[in-house]
Amino acid sequence: MRQSSLVVVANRLPIDDNQAPDGACEWRRSPGGLVSALHPLLRHTPATWVGWAGGTGPAPTLPDVDGVRMHTVPLSHEDLRDHYEGFSNATLWPLYHDAVEQPEHHRRWWEAYQRVNQRFAEATAEVAEPGAVVWVQDYHLQLVPGQLRALRPDLRIGFFLHVPFPPPELFMQLPRRAELLQGMLGADLVGFQRAQAAHNFAQLVTRVLELPATDRRIGIDDRVVRIGAFPVSIDTTEMEALAARPDVAARARRLRQDLGDPRQVILSVDRMDYTKGIEQRLKAYSELLASGDVKVRDTVLVQVAMPSRERVGQYQILRERIEREVGRINGEYGRVGEPAIHYLTQPFDRAELAALYRVADVMAVTPLRDGMNLVAKEYVAARVDDTGALLLSEFAGTAAELSQAYLVNPHDLEGLKQAICTALRTSPADTTERMRAMRAHLHQHDIRAWARSYLSALDESGALVSRLTRTDDTPDDTIRVPRPADRTTERATG
Repeated sequence: MRQSSLVVVANRLPIDDNQAPDGACEWRRSPGGLVSALHPLLRHTPATWVGWAGGTGPAPTLPDVDGVRMHTVPLSHEDLRDHYEGFSNATLWPLYHDAVEQPEHHRRWWEAYQRVNQRFAEATAEVAEPGAVVWVQDYHLQLVPGQLRALRPDLRIGFFLHVPFPPPELFMQLPRRAELLQGMLGADLVGFQRAQAAHNFAQLVTRVLELPATDRRIGIDDRVVRIGAFPVSIDTTEMEALAARPDVAARARRLRQDLGDPRQVILSVDRMDYTKGIEQRLKAYSELLASGDVKVRDTVLVQVAMPSRERVGQYQILRERIEREVGRINGEYGRVGEPAIHYLTQPFDRAELAALYRVADVMAVTPLRDGMNLVAKEYVAARVDDTGALLLSEFAGTAAELSQAYLVNPHDLEGLKQAICTALRTSPADTTERMRAMRAHLHQHDIRAWARSYLSALDESGALVSRLTRTDDTPDDTIRVPRPADRTTERATG
């Protein structure tokens, strides 16, 4: 079996499948995020990506994608229900996001989480060459570093948490808190989005496991585990180039016309999730319409809410509440041909999103809690003319970097209303100054800088980072394979 010197381990493989007209299955490299960060490195290093391909049943065998081996980990229907929808997204996700919704605890969920993490660890141990660097991603796989170290102590193991890490008083609620911490401590380097998260982790390790710890180092057995903040970012240059394309600019003009050519457009782009503050945002906007501070004929709100975890009961209820509220607001304040809110739930490709970013005079990103929120960064990168106002929650990790945004506490309804009005009425000179400063920051701290920073800390030899250079190579990573007749189509993202 071919082995790799770099192995990336994530819940999902970095490819999406679509059915071609002839019934074959087309797999395409996913855009953005971690894929963009590691693409230059993966093209020049023997690399394997371990992950789930989507769906349940036997894992499909996939050819390499642009030289990167795809190693699939199968999930059964029970795995999807209990590991992904259960422990990952009904226990850990709400707890890590300030318990906005009450976390649920079931023993079978924890058993599935252990089982699936072990499967990922065994798959990784199988494909990693001696002394390889392994980079494990996010909350779905917190046990993998410890399980993998038990199997392969020769590996250099990194773990990165993309979501917030909660304060001790919340994390202590977990019945299996010690096991989760021990799993993460199997890594040589544990990375977080913000320094506060690393501090929370160090406090918990001291309190729960009674290990010596600082905000930078933790002693365990005969090893030292390093911890730190590595804020994730976007491919700034790619988003700028996309937003500057003539066809995207023309699409933006048509979108504004389709919206009735309003004086101002407010845009929000969220996954349908209770952490995103959608309900609070709608309430604030409704009250501004009621008071006359915002008028439908002048201002339009476009709310994109992409479906997420649709089989989870909390998300089904949330969607019903939001759609009911949008209907109420449009019924009370809209006119024929002039809805107060344009509410969209279909997925958008990157070009369409870039056009929406160009249309928006105000981008409202107001989550109740977010590890980072890359939508805010994408909006800033897409504003190639240095216009536009970013309204940003203090509780998004992005706020620590984009301090020139109009920062707001989304729990404060009056403050949120005031911030919306300020963003709508600020002078062009002020928005330009703020936007230029934020764009300059993103150029210095893009997705490749993030990957370079983390991997240089993990791989002390520097061999991997030396290969992480910019490249303009963008091959068509499309693979056609027969669609297995017995493979189900159950999906999950996040």
